[in-house]
Amino acid sequence: MLMDKAGLRIGVLMGGPSAERDVSLRSGKAIAEALLSKGYHAVPIEIWLPTRDELKSADIDVAFIALHGTFGEDGQIQVILEELKIPYTGSRVKASRLGMDKVASRKLFKKAKLNVPEYYVIENGTRPKIKFTTPIVVKPSAQGSSVGISIIDKVEELDAAVREAFKFGEEVLLERFIHGSELTVGMLDDKPLPVIQVVPKRRYYDEVAKYTAGMTEYLCPAPTTEDEARLAQDAAVRAHNAIGCRSFSRVDMILSGDKIVILEVNTIPGMTQLSLLPKAAKAAGIDFPELCEKMLESAFNNK
Repeated sequence: MLMDKAGLRIGVLMGGPSAERDVSLRSGKAIAEALLSKGYHAVPIEIWLPTRDELKSADIDVAFIALHGTFGEDGQIQVILEELKIPYTGSRVKASRLGMDKVASRKLFKKAKLNVPEYYVIENGTRPKIKFTTPIVVKPSAQGSSVGISIIDKVEELDAAVREAFKFGEEVLLERFIHGSELTVGMLDDKPLPVIQVVPKRRYYDEVAKYTAGMTEYLCPAPTTEDEARLAQDAAVRAHNAIGCRSFSRVDMILSGDKIVILEVNTIPGMTQLSLLPKAAKAAGIDFPELCEKMLESAFNNK
């Protein structure tokens, strides 16, 4: 480590105004404890919508961003930190915005020759029409942690699902449901970690399945063939690079037959005890405090 642990005041930013606030608080507290265990001066900073002056008065040398969703993961906090010339962890402004915007990111995935689900976008106030057969996934275009997502099997269910998704944004995606194995690949130091297969006990990996102990089985390394694992990791690297991520991310995908279908890139993955990036790192021999330290180093990566 090139950083002076004794002299570096690290602000772990957590909370925020999004629907993922509770997850962010859990992530932030875990990160702060891990950094303290490694000898860093880590300060938990719970925020809502901080102004430039509020962040300046926090008197931190570096920001470890543990904010999820709106304001934390969409480039807004990154803009303020850059104005204040405070180094921060993770992706920069443009990549953060792209990662949060499922429509814009999917255009870049397609440009990078990656497979994405067939989808279309509806705007608030527009009556939705079915363009492909059910089941259909209905989701906000700019949310994480499976917030606002529904899977419908009947056309009659569409209006209610769309209304629910519009609670979390002005655009909603309707996408063809992809049958297959749900995989996720963590990226660290711009390199892929072992593949994880996600097996929820509910129909799909929703917010309850993600954050309730025992509701999901995580297979790491995933029970794929070597070729399938390489395919997943290669797709993760390409998706990570397509939107310009810095150092770490988590790429969610479906293995459908012999094809990888990219769902999204999470630029600020969850860091709770049940989160996937820590599980993948552990499978690679990296414990949680070391993972946090490696993520901290990204703040000083000029990429």
